[in-house]
Amino acid sequence: MVASAKMEEVINESKVEEVITEAVNNLNINDSHKKNRIQVSNTKKPLFFYVNLAKKYLQQHNEVELSALGMAIATVVTIAEILKNNGLATEKKITTSTVDMKDESRGRPIQKAKIEIILGKSEKFDDLMASAAEENDAEGDEES
Repeated sequence: MVASAKMEEVINESKVEEVITEAVNNLNINDSHKKNRIQVSNTKKPLFFYVNLAKKYLQQHNEVELSALGMAIATVVTIAEILKNNGLATEKKITTSTVDMKDESRGRPIQKAKIEIILGKSEKFDDLMASAAEENDAEGDEES
């Protein structure tokens, strides 16, 4: 009797391990840890900090996700338009939504608008970045 109870315990532990393993394998990695996501604020950094960071992410990952809440949405749209108008990026997807947050001053729940813009590397991206690097090198040579 003791042996069968012990055997049942081992089988149950094995099933628990299987369930945990399956749950871990099916776990979606939290979006906030994406390596190519830029969460834009309109108070922390200048506009071209984000434009240059997006160029770097496009080089490294072939696409970049720009994300913002509330008043920073206009900044994200501006960044995306700069990259598109300069021929560096193409628009892949735009998502808008609202998120529930707590109003810090009043302590009550509020909804904030959210935007996510996914940009892909344009076909001309590498050529444009190479010619910009050459121009910078030429300017550096003239100053020497």
